[in-house]
Amino acid sequence: MELILQLLPPFLLIFCRITSFFVVTPIFSARTIPTHYKIGLSAFLSFIIVASEVGEQTVVIDALYALSIMKEIVIGLLLGFIAYMFFTVVQTAGSFIDLQMGLGMANIIDPMTGAQAPLLGNLKFFIATLLFLALNGHHYLIAAILDSYEWVPLSSDLFAKLYDGSVNEFLVTSFSQAFALAFQMAAPFVAAMFLVDVGLGILTKVAPQFNVFVIGIPLKILIGFMMLMLLIPGFYNLFSELFDRMIKAVQQLTGLLQ
Repeated sequence: MELILQLLPPFLLIFCRITSFFVVTPIFSARTIPTHYKIGLSAFLSFIIVASEVGEQTVVIDALYALSIMKEIVIGLLLGFIAYMFFTVVQTAGSFIDLQMGLGMANIIDPMTGAQAPLLGNLKFFIATLLFLALNGHHYLIAAILDSYEWVPLSSDLFAKLYDGSVNEFLVTSFSQAFALAFQMAAPFVAAMFLVDVGLGILTKVAPQFNVFVIGIPLKILIGFMMLMLLIPGFYNLFSELFDRMIKAVQQLTGLLQ
């Protein structure tokens, strides 16, 4: 009983951080994964950390314990949010592509999040998910949250780090990088659709009897799918670089919070 009372406070803090991390992190936050599986995995990882040397820290349940719980939840949410931000680059790029191809209104329900998602963005999101699992990206995420206790222990002063503004600056920089990556992924499609619009504009001037709206929409969709077929073989290298940047961003955030 004495050992249980000694290990229970740090276990609850560790459990709060890992659970909040799995709430927003890619793959693990999907609605298709049962909730009891997420809770069980979080509890199992918490037992591992408590049993290790990292978890051997004295934690006393006092008036500041509730503040420590909030701190651990914020740390887990920040780490998971950075990973999820880079993962949603694929859907953002898909939104740009659908808007240029004329499929902006053809949104579908994403079973991973339960929200509406662009058509091609959802396709690329599924491809990215399969490649992420094939590259053992979920193992790297679990390793990142486990290693975070070596850099950001339970006794860390998170709110002082948030007050100096370095974390906020890193979040803004990461968001701008994610948006730039999304635009770079959609750039070939945007350039191709722009050339199609220029060609249709020239056709309108040369032969006004042609109905551009009837010809243009199917033509842009056809060229868009042809571009997609040409670029699919390069998705492996593209998504590998994206996942590498995501893991590095999580590690950089962990270094800022230490």
